[in-house]
Amino acid sequence: MITESIIILRLIVAAFLGAFIGFERERSHKAAGLRTHALTAMASALLAIITIYINQNFGLDSERYGFDSRILANAIVGIGFIGGGAIIRFTDRVVGTTTAASLFSVAAIGIATGLGMYFASLTAALLAYLLLAVVGYFQREIEKKDEPKIDIINHE
Repeated sequence: MITESIIILRLIVAAFLGAFIGFERERSHKAAGLRTHALTAMASALLAIITIYINQNFGLDSERYGFDSRILANAIVGIGFIGGGAIIRFTDRVVGTTTAASLFSVAAIGIATGLGMYFASLTAALLAYLLLAVVGYFQREIEKKDEPKIDIINHE
């Protein structure tokens, strides 16, 4: 049985892990930052907790049907909708895909945390942060080298 103290712990851990990833997005001056990522992870955890609650208290024939995950499936659809709104065309570039992916990631991290999968959610949060921060750094360095250099002083 899931207790109130476990519910509180799972929500706090999910919010913290989402904020951890959102901190990197905030530092990179992206539209969806710390608060958005924390709320997304926490809300996803809450939906996972609700799913557990429904299964435990309203009973499904678990041998016959297993774990009912329709709420979680619809949460992922909702995150896809939010992520789709983050993706826009900006002149000749499409921007926001990494933000959409990070929101999708924190939703999954929140669901894992809500289900009590602390090791998986912590590992995924660390990997997401490393991918966003470290790989993002190298990507920006490569893009700097590919930019055309204009010599303003000798330009005629």
